[in-house]
Amino acid sequence: MLARWAVALVWFYEGLWCKVWPGRDDQRAIVGDVPHLPAWAVTTALIIIGIAEAAIGLWALSGLWARAAAVVQTALVGVFNAGGLLFGLDHIAEPGRMLTQNLAFVALVWLVERTSHGVPVR
Repeated sequence: MLARWAVALVWFYEGLWCKVWPGRDDQRAIVGDVPHLPAWAVTTALIIIGIAEAAIGLWALSGLWARAAAVVQTALVGVFNAGGLLFGLDHIAEPGRMLTQNLAFVALVWLVERTSHGVPVR
């Protein structure tokens, strides 16, 4: 249960704190660099992404459909990392650290998925 809470808290932090309120300048800059996204839509995009991330956190916390949740979380982390590296690399202080931390996070996501089915972790 602790690992499930840890996963959920990462999504809550990244979504609600970093994108919705108060928001982080680096997140705004990365989304602002997405091609074909007008400047007036950046705040709306950040809020939508942030709320979606918080919803993913609730899903992870619920333990429902754990495998689907892990697949979705892995895909989102991959897409967000790829987007950041492709469009906002100038706004990411340490890309290697970001990738390493997100790899550890995805490993935790899959640990939660595995233990939610009663499979012992070896």
